[in-house]
Amino acid sequence: MEHPYGYIKDNKVYLKGFLDQEDRVIGEVKENEASTIKYFEDRFEMVKKKVEDLKKDIEENQNKGSFLMKLIHLRKSLMQYDALGDFVPLIKELDQLEDYLSEIIQANRDRNLEIKKGLILEAEALKNETDWKETSEAFKELKQRWIKTGPVEKEIEEEIEAKFKDAVDTFFENRKNYFEGLALQAEENIKVYEALVVQAREAFAMDDAKKAFEISKKIQKQWKESGKVPAERRQPLWDEFSKLNNRIFSRYKRTLQSKPRLKPFEIVKKSEKLAEEMKSLSRGPMSPEKISKAKKLQSEWKSLPPKKPREAKLYSRTFVFFADVVFEKSFLDKLANSKFQDFREKDPKEQNQIKINIIKDLIGRDQKELDTVKENAEKFRSNEGDFEVMLHRKLSAFKRKLDVKNHILKELSNN
Repeated sequence: MEHPYGYIKDNKVYLKGFLDQEDRVIGEVKENEASTIKYFEDRFEMVKKKVEDLKKDIEENQNKGSFLMKLIHLRKSLMQYDALGDFVPLIKELDQLEDYLSEIIQANRDRNLEIKKGLILEAEALKNETDWKETSEAFKELKQRWIKTGPVEKEIEEEIEAKFKDAVDTFFENRKNYFEGLALQAEENIKVYEALVVQAREAFAMDDAKKAFEISKKIQKQWKESGKVPAERRQPLWDEFSKLNNRIFSRYKRTLQSKPRLKPFEIVKKSEKLAEEMKSLSRGPMSPEKISKAKKLQSEWKSLPPKKPREAKLYSRTFVFFADVVFEKSFLDKLANSKFQDFREKDPKEQNQIKINIIKDLIGRDQKELDTVKENAEKFRSNEGDFEVMLHRKLSAFKRKLDVKNHILKELSNN
């Protein structure tokens, strides 16, 4: 059976070649030749509508350049689409649309270059100012305008970014040096308060309510003995510090008034069950349902007694690790969608590679941060036991973050 754009031979449906492509099989006869031809004609109407819809989207939207990749993917798919119809006009129409979008993108990049050159001149005029507050606000506004301005040609992007960054860095480095020299002692004091807040957070996170309470009493005494700092900087730290210590005391008071409702072996069994459920939940892609389930598991975990049997410690680590995997994957999905507007439209392999690239970048940043903490720890190392405990916990937290991301990277790489 013949068709203007194909034919049936040996019970197989062929699409005639176009644009240097050979004839190819696109299906086979099912019920009869007429209904089969109709099926593949209908498929052509579907893809034709996709082209029309894309053209309409481009016409109606202000950010026309954002549709370029979608257009390229659609045109590529037309070359292998299984349908009967005249693909050549559709492809030519997409070619014309691409030229149109390319012109718009080029014009936008030229305009963006002029805007960024103006921002560089403004930044260079401000970089040596010493009115720190007013100029800081001016640079904040400049940076917002820079971020909102679209990209320029890739060949000059690095040079343009470097010029702007140099002016910004010059001002903030000057400001930093000024305040470090002006208020060195105040800065040292604020570090003490910040360290006490960190200890309060860690104490609040402890399972042992009694031990947390003992630490709370100790650090509250240290707070009272610490040096003076500007009130506007001390107050936010005090607000958090006092709130954490109040919660530590309230929890300790409740543990004195209540008795464990679960026997030790029941706590171990429940811990094992929750850890295994969280581990299972962490496998594969995330979804709103999985995130909701993970939050419920966390709620159940918090309902367990703070002080658990030694046998439950392994399950505690397992639960916390895979809970971090779940929420890190959720964050990774949000990051991928924010970076690529057409992320959901990409094929699974391309989506997977995008996630791999993002997680590698996050791992690199976390590793640098961990290295910085280690380097600073060596410079300010203290012989006091509490300092060593705090440092150990901080390093452990950083390492767990890296382990979580490496776990996700391994899973993505094996897909």
